[in-house]
Amino acid sequence: MAERYVGIDLNDKYAMISYYTEGMSEPGTFSMVTGNEVYQIPVCISKGKETSQWIYGEEARRRAKEDKSLCIDGLLKKALADDTAELSGTVYDVKELLFLFLKKLLSFPPQSGGLWPDKLVIVTESMNLECRKLFRQFAKWADIAKDRIMLLDYRESFYYYALNQEPELCRNDIALYYYTTGKLLFWRLKSDRQTVPQVVTIEEKRYEAMLREKDEEFTEIVEASFSKKRISCVYLIGDGFDGGWMKKSLSAVCRGRRAFMGKNLFSKGACYGAAVKTGKKNWPYVYMGDNELKVNVSLKVENHGKDEFVTLVTAGENWYEAGRECEVILNGSPSVDFWFQEPRSSEAAVHSVELSGLPEQKDRTVRLRIAAKPAAPDKILFRITDMGFGEIFKASEKVWEYEILV
Repeated sequence: MAERYVGIDLNDKYAMISYYTEGMSEPGTFSMVTGNEVYQIPVCISKGKETSQWIYGEEARRRAKEDKSLCIDGLLKKALADDTAELSGTVYDVKELLFLFLKKLLSFPPQSGGLWPDKLVIVTESMNLECRKLFRQFAKWADIAKDRIMLLDYRESFYYYALNQEPELCRNDIALYYYTTGKLLFWRLKSDRQTVPQVVTIEEKRYEAMLREKDEEFTEIVEASFSKKRISCVYLIGDGFDGGWMKKSLSAVCRGRRAFMGKNLFSKGACYGAAVKTGKKNWPYVYMGDNELKVNVSLKVENHGKDEFVTLVTAGENWYEAGRECEVILNGSPSVDFWFQEPRSSEAAVHSVELSGLPEQKDRTVRLRIAAKPAAPDKILFRITDMGFGEIFKASEKVWEYEILV
C-alpha cells in the first residue's frame, strides 16, 4: 500500500492541509468549497448549543454570528501561552482545543480512511522549541508515533517545495516573497553545486509593511533584491498580494524569470519534505538553516578488520531532533576521538577526550556507550558510559560528559 503524507500549514489565523501519495504528480490541497481553491481554514473552534458537537473553521464563525455562540480563535497563539477558554460552561485548556482542531483537519484529505498518515508534517513560520513541545504533546494526545510526525518552519518547507520543481526552475537561485499583515519577507535560496551533496542556504531580508504606494514600493524592493543576481523563478506567497494592486511591480518580478502566486506552497512543501525524509525521493541536497547543524560528527571504528566511520550527528539535521548513540569496544589508550567535518570541506578536525579514572584493563575488554546530543546549532554534548564487559569485567559506573563547540 502506498504511503500517505499530510502537510499542515498552521498560523494564528488560518490552516491549510495538503496530501501526497505515491503516483501523484504533485501534492493536492484540500479546499473547503468543492470546485474552488478555498484553501484557508480559519483556526477557530466552537461548540454547538443544541448538539454539543465541535464546530470549526468557517462554520464555527458562521454559527457564532447566527446564534451568538462563543467561537475561540487564535488557537495557536493561545495554546503557546497556556491559555484557557470557557465553552458551554466548561473551561478548556486551549491546547486541547487546538488538538481537537488539528484532529478534525486530519479527516479532510481524500482516502484518509480514518487512519493517521504515514507521515504528518506540521509547518509554522517559526518552529521554535515551544512550538516543537506543543506539537509533540499533540502527537502523544492523538497517539501518533514519534517517527510519524515531522516539524518544519516556512523556510525549510520552501526549500523542499522549490527543489522538487522542474529543473529549469532550479537552474539558478530561487526567490520567495512572503507578504502578510504587518511584514514582508524576502528569501533567496542558493545551492552550492560544487559540493556533494549540494549545500543549500536561504538568505533572508525583512521589510516594513507597505502601507501607501504599495506597487511603487514593491517595485523598488524587487529591483534591489534582484540586482546583479541570477534568479530562475519567484514565488509570491501570502494575503498581502491579494487585491490586484500589482501592476508595475509584477512586470519587475517577471522580467527574465518565471513567477508564481499562491497560498498553499508551505503545506505542499511539507508533503515533499515527508517524501524526502522517508527516502522516497533521490535527494542530492543538504539544507543549512538557522537551526540546522553545520558539521558531521563521527567516530572512527574498526569493523571486521576494516576502518569505517559511525555517524553520531549529521550536518543539515535540525539540532532540536538530532543526536544518536552507539556502543563500541575500546582498543588502545583510554580516550575517544570525535571527527568533525563540514560538508564543504575534505578535512576533518579531531577532538580527543580523555576517560580519566577508567580502571586499567586489557585491550578490547571495555565496552562504552557513546551518546551525542546537540544543545544548540554550534554545541554538541557527549556522554560516555562504561558498560562493563559481560560477566568478565563489571561496569565501573563511570560516566564522562563533555561539551564541544563547533
